[in-house]
Amino acid sequence: MPLHVMTGEPLASSRTGSAAVSAAILCIALGIAHPAAAGPVESLRQGLFGSRPSDGRQFAAPPVARYVSEDGDVFTLDKTQPKPLLKFENSFEVWALQPQAAPRGDTIYKNDLGEPVLRATRLGGVTIFTDQRPGGSAAALAGVGTPLRLAIMGPQALLERLAQASARASRAARRLIPFEAEATPTSSALIADSAMVTSEAVVRMTKRTDSRRLLDRILKVRLVEGRKSAAQIYEGVLQVTVAPPQGVAGRPSSDLIVQVCETIH
Repeated sequence: MPLHVMTGEPLASSRTGSAAVSAAILCIALGIAHPAAAGPVESLRQGLFGSRPSDGRQFAAPPVARYVSEDGDVFTLDKTQPKPLLKFENSFEVWALQPQAAPRGDTIYKNDLGEPVLRATRLGGVTIFTDQRPGGSAAALAGVGTPLRLAIMGPQALLERLAQASARASRAARRLIPFEAEATPTSSALIADSAMVTSEAVVRMTKRTDSRRLLDRILKVRLVEGRKSAAQIYEGVLQVTVAPPQGVAGRPSSDLIVQVCETIH
């Protein structure tokens, strides 16, 4: 039987009392260790093409590698999971990617909206696509990275993570947005992570010109377990569904959550 967790933290200026926090479960939340010390950043040319053999064989980057883009963005690409994972150093969100074959033996990695996030050539070249550089930015290999894993977290830490997500979303929206969760030991790994990803989606909505229209649709966030990851809004409740067997890939990205809020009429 799932245990119910609900938390909300009002703004400092709000007259609403602190929201109730109930139930506790043994849980797991996403934790990313700091990368082990890496060697000096290689030159852009070496990082892109590597010290590949002269006989034309393909260059293979480490299974977990750190890269630095031309714009200075540092990110980790972990290809040891069923779906490759990508995380920028200045963000807590981990992106689950879907690899797709491209011309000339290249591979394009897409997010859960089908948008390109990364392109890797068969010779080892890497291009990262961001909101700031939609046309792509070359990235150089900076060394071996640390795998992106789920780390064990106790019950109190889970409640704190949910409260943190609620407080972050509430500050951005300038009103209380409580977060509640139905979690089991199987699903709790993604529940805590999804709460923070959802708060990131809310923060991103506040930076848009139509932010009020989008935020007025969200009165509460509910996180639940299901067979397939999803996000939907019904009568003011933004429900985020996680699918634990898929790991980090079993929850919607902040991009998908924002899109769901955009398309609701």
